[in-house]
Amino acid sequence: MRADRLLSIMLLLQSRGKISSRELAQTLEVSERTIFRDMESLSISGIPVLAERGREGGWRLAEGYRTSLTGMNPKEIGALLLPADPAILQALGIQEEFSSAVRKLQAAGARQPAAAFSLLNERIHIDGAGWHPSGETYPSLTALQEAIWEDRKVKICYMRGEERSERLISPFGLVAKRGVWYTVAETGGEMRTYRVSRISSAEVTDEYFSRPQDFNLAHYWEASTMAFKSALPRYPAKLLVKDNIMKVLKQERYVSVLFQEPSPSPGWHSVEAEFNTPESACRIILSLSPGIRVTAPAELADNVAATLREGAALYEDNV
Repeated sequence: MRADRLLSIMLLLQSRGKISSRELAQTLEVSERTIFRDMESLSISGIPVLAERGREGGWRLAEGYRTSLTGMNPKEIGALLLPADPAILQALGIQEEFSSAVRKLQAAGARQPAAAFSLLNERIHIDGAGWHPSGETYPSLTALQEAIWEDRKVKICYMRGEERSERLISPFGLVAKRGVWYTVAETGGEMRTYRVSRISSAEVTDEYFSRPQDFNLAHYWEASTMAFKSALPRYPAKLLVKDNIMKVLKQERYVSVLFQEPSPSPGWHSVEAEFNTPESACRIILSLSPGIRVTAPAELADNVAATLREGAALYEDNV
């Protein structure tokens, strides 16, 4: 909208002091001709916009003039307080709010809105700094966001394999973990975690719920994750891992690296790790081959070697 663009121009001028027509056009994704028309409109409306010609010229506001239009709405504040990862912002649909909020904070002197931060922190949690695209789709994410901000219950259809079930949930927050979105919710008096991509439909109801005063989304997620991991079966193994594969191995969800040290072979590490099952261990090791080798147990090493031989034989048969 043109009104939004005119406000953005004033905030950019206020925060940067002076800016050229070309920079404004590139920042706001319009033509320079549009910028000239906008400047004329600002001048007619009483905004003291001055033009400086020459190589170092540009547009600026008259000395001492500052706008008071730096109020930020909750969605803009939320966009800034989340990690500025384009994929996360895109998933939540707040890329434009992020850009707008940055300009407003620059113009306002970056005063932190504590109440808005507290509200966001209660409802959205990002587990880990990295974002690894999962390829999943989230048709119900927007509806869940609406319900979470307004503390309203949601009717969902949840898929677990081929099994479909309908539930009424009170969503307390959203969690992003390695490119996957989850919602933490109460249903039937119990806390549950739902994978958002498995929610095929979500209907926000007119029924409200009360959030527990002592509920902390980040603490709950951490405790829930630890409980989940502790309940998983454990299969220990000793490995040789190439330097460039170590980071990839540590990012595997179903692997715990317990110990590592440089091995006598340059460029390799001796590693002690735990997998969930022999089958998952074999699958993960094969996916990282040839940058990972099994030294123990012998059973796992034999399974990996046999699978590699079968793959090689199949390849030769088809060449």
